[in-house]
Amino acid sequence: MSVVINTIYLFLTELGLSEEISKLLSPLIMLAACFALLYLVLYLLLKAKKIKRSTFDFYLFISPWLIGFLVLVLWPILYSFQLSFTKWDIVNDPEFIGLANYREAFFEDPSFYKSLLVTFEYTFISVPLQMILAFGIAMLMNQKIKGISIFRTIFYLPSLVSGVALSVLWIWILHPNFGLLNHLLAVVGIQGPNWLGSETWALPSLIMMSLWTIGGGMVIYLAGLQDIPISLYESAEIDGAKAWHKFRYITLPMMTPIIFFNLITSIIGSFQTFTQGYVMTEGGPNDATLFYVLKLYYHAFSWFEMGYASALAWILFVIILVFTLIIFRSSALWVFYENEVSRTNKSNKNKGKRNVANAA
Repeated sequence: MSVVINTIYLFLTELGLSEEISKLLSPLIMLAACFALLYLVLYLLLKAKKIKRSTFDFYLFISPWLIGFLVLVLWPILYSFQLSFTKWDIVNDPEFIGLANYREAFFEDPSFYKSLLVTFEYTFISVPLQMILAFGIAMLMNQKIKGISIFRTIFYLPSLVSGVALSVLWIWILHPNFGLLNHLLAVVGIQGPNWLGSETWALPSLIMMSLWTIGGGMVIYLAGLQDIPISLYESAEIDGAKAWHKFRYITLPMMTPIIFFNLITSIIGSFQTFTQGYVMTEGGPNDATLFYVLKLYYHAFSWFEMGYASALAWILFVIILVFTLIIFRSSALWVFYENEVSRTNKSNKNKGKRNVANAA
């Protein structure tokens, strides 16, 4: 793709246009050419009656997104895979080195495993805590009491503060001398630690900070809870079921698709944790908060090792893919979908009809 843009740029400069105008027009001309090519292909398929008019209109309407995805998302992904086999410092041309970047990551870079360990520890502690707390708060917010919408808003509002603003806020909260948290601990006679400056407490501090955003998950759980039919609880009460039994045999099974969704998205997001480590600790102290994506960022934009950074990115992609596939595979054992009941009932009815027919 970059070769095409450079070719267009050289052609425009040969026509006498200035370098600034040529740099501006080159990607626009390429996008216009992509759109024209897509339109031509669709038109030829329509004329050959390979597709319907509605299909032609559909792809034509989504063509801006489709071209943007191909040019701005898919192509960079494929190009990064190519770069992962090269040594490139951005200034000079990429130099093909085969699997050297991957060999360096697995066998020569000790901080590689340190960053993986930090990321795994953060993920496997913060994700369950977030999910349990968000689900518990959603259960409380699902009560039909006066003013409950105000409490829902209060619990959700903190999740709107994210990124750098959230990190700066927690830097002040966790400050060892005049931070809010240590001040509250001092009130009850406890000497608070140097949260972000301690190798022992830095990562637990960021895990604690991650609970600040459970409001988003709470809203999703709350929507799932309100979608459970009331008739199920009424039937259970008639049969004498207690609160725990209703939760165990109705609420939890009906919420498993929501839990499954939140689990997938939370794991993917936690593996990509970057801002907290970059803004609050810069990976320290002593690499105690050196998240994997933070290490990738340093190699790419601080040390200009784009080839090695691309290899790290693809290793992370494989790790996330493996965990996602494992969760999807295991979902058949614990995720319950309501339409499974209708399929089971239909199957039982058909089986009953066959038994009656055989008996007759």
